[in-house]
This record gives sequence, structure tokens and C-alpha cells, in this order.
Amino acid sequence: MESRTEPAEREPDIQVRPPLVRELLLVVGLFLVYKFGRQLANGHTGEAFRNAHRVWDAERTLRLPGEGAVQDALLSSDTLIHVANTYYATVHFPATLLFLVWLYLRRPRHYVWTRRVLAALTAAALVLHLGFPLAPPRMLDAAHLVDTAQVYGPSVYAAKPATDTMANQFAAMPSLHFGWALMLAVGMIVATSSRWRWLWLLHPLLTLLVVVGTANHYWLDALAATALLGIALAVIRLPRPGRSLVVRRSAPAPAPAPSASPSPSPSHGLVSSGAGR
Repeated sequence: MESRTEPAEREPDIQVRPPLVRELLLVVGLFLVYKFGRQLANGHTGEAFRNAHRVWDAERTLRLPGEGAVQDALLSSDTLIHVANTYYATVHFPATLLFLVWLYLRRPRHYVWTRRVLAALTAAALVLHLGFPLAPPRMLDAAHLVDTAQVYGPSVYAAKPATDTMANQFAAMPSLHFGWALMLAVGMIVATSSRWRWLWLLHPLLTLLVVVGTANHYWLDALAATALLGIALAVIRLPRPGRSLVVRRSAPAPAPAPSASPSPSPSHGLVSSGAGR
């Protein structure tokens, strides 16, 4: 009895969940490296404001809509601007964390892919923050925008950037608020099959309006984040579902069916009849 290996057959996704402790250490480590790297870019005040003027002039040359139009809509209501400030201050990290936790528990294969893409996006953003410090539009006099967080609250930044020990306020480009929100939407669309999954795109859209309307980012900050995310998605592909080789043993050849006895030929019948006469 011989065995043979047949072509690989498609099986349901073999989802191997990475060790939880390792993932926690990895994510926390990446976050600390990023925060430390942003602090290295602090203090470049003059360069950050020069770059801000360049970005502002580039947007006017490209005829992009003014950030002030979005802010004016938010400032039409004290409640609306307070909600926008709260959204900016409280949604960014918790939403990303819940997204990763859900993927880890329910879609391990998508979790690994998403973690890699977010790490690549964040690393590229850190390089840009170091090489291109940028003051946000709320600090740029030429923009004539209101620092809504300081005026209406809540705010996650110190009133004076030079005294802010928790964040680098000169790291506006790219906008990771928008980049992470866009990846959350992409990840949920890819990982789920509901016909309503495209509604996840409302999250980056709302985030974009918030970061621009609160004068924390320029339009070009979001465009830069989109470009970096696009490159990361092109380079880092979603792992394929697990496959396995199915080995079967060939069954013994069935015994041939016994052939039916041949019926007497007509000639035999004639001979028999003649003999009886």
C-alpha cells in the first residue's frame, strides 16, 4: 500500500495568536521609543516656525481650502467646539488600543499585519518629525486661528511649548491622529465582512475635521500621513491564511467484478437438438 501527497487543500485560517506578554512589551516599547524620539525633536522653535510658513504658503499655492473654514463651523457653538477638543484629547489612543485588542482576540492574523503597518507608519513619522519640525497652525500668526483647546478646553498641551515636558508641539507633520484613524478604518474594513463596514471611514473623516478645526494640524499634515500609510500598506502585505498538505493513503484496487457466464450459442442448441433425434 503506497502513500501519496496530494496538492494542498484550502483550510480555514490557521490563526496563531502571538504571546500576550511579548506583544504588550513590544507595543509599550514602541510607544516609549516614539515618545523619546519626539522629545529629541523639541526645541527647534525657529526652524519649526519657518517650516510652518512654508507649509502655509504651499497650501495657498495649491489652493487648498483654508483651515479657518472648518474652525468657523466649530466655533459656531460652544458645545460643538468643546466636543471637538474632547475628541482630540481622548479618542486617539483609546480607540487605537481597543482596535488592536479586538484584532488580537478575534483576528490574530490581521492583528500582526496591523501592528506592523502602524509601527512602520509611526517610525516614518518620527523620522519626519526629527527632520522637519513644524509648528501647528494654532501657533502661526499668519493663519489667524484660535487655539481652541486653550480657550475652550480641554487641552493636552502646555500653554507654552517650551515648558511642555509631555509632548513635542512642533511635530505637526504628519498627523498621526489622522494616520492612525485611517489605519483603524482600513483594518476594520479588511478584517470584517459586514456590508456596513465602510462606515468605519467616518472615523478618519471626523478625525480630520477635528484636527484641522482645532488648529492642531494643516491639511498637508493629513496628506503626508495618508502617503506614508499608503507606502506602508504597499510594502507590508496581509499574511495569507494557513495552508496544510493533506496526505492520503491510496485504497487497494477493488477486485474485478466476476464476469457473467456466457449464454449458450445458437449453434450449441442446434447440435444438442440433432443429437436427441
